[in-house]
Amino acid sequence: MPKKILIVEDEANIRELLRLYLEREGYTVIEAENGVEGIKKWKSEKPDMLLLDVMMPVMDGWAVCKEIRAESDVPIIMLTAKGETADRVSGLEMGADDYIVKPLEMPEVIARVRAVFRRMAPDDAPEKLSFDNLVIDKQAYDLVIRGKRVDAPPKEIELLYYLASSPNRVFTRAQLLDDVWGFDYFGDTRTVDVHVKRLREKLEGVSDKWELKTVWGVGYKFETKE
Repeated sequence: MPKKILIVEDEANIRELLRLYLEREGYTVIEAENGVEGIKKWKSEKPDMLLLDVMMPVMDGWAVCKEIRAESDVPIIMLTAKGETADRVSGLEMGADDYIVKPLEMPEVIARVRAVFRRMAPDDAPEKLSFDNLVIDKQAYDLVIRGKRVDAPPKEIELLYYLASSPNRVFTRAQLLDDVWGFDYFGDTRTVDVHVKRLREKLEGVSDKWELKTVWGVGYKFETKE
């Protein structure tokens, strides 16, 4: 069954362009012209992904993202005309999985959409890592802390799994962008910092046998302790 993508964008010409390119790639496309309509269609259509504009009348993209994240981990890619780092970081902190700065380049949009779905696709065999009070299941995209499933966006789980797959190895931010995001990322390395910050909020105080650690001036590692 084709993946279903909801485009929430107030500019009709952009919606039409996105729809044409996404349908050409085999996706089913639903459209909404403002945030309120987007919320309604998200609830009724249950899409596999949202392409969400930031600046919209009635209800902006930040508000839509916040409301959806309160109930769902469905992947969200923000579409924004604001290129400032602060705006991009704010979107990621609200739970967006990615962002694309306008004017949109369709090959970039398609690459990002494919990358998200590729990360979500199950492998032939389960990929599960277990540590003290922590289980990371990449196939099911589950994060289990102290025996309880904790909601986390797919990219957070992918990043934690990648780091924990090589305990005590230090990865640079550039390496993490290349390997976790899975394509030539168009953003900056602060993307990694934001996702690590969100993971640490979930993992704080869980165990004294491992730690998601910053290696200053280099990057990050999942450190295990004897």
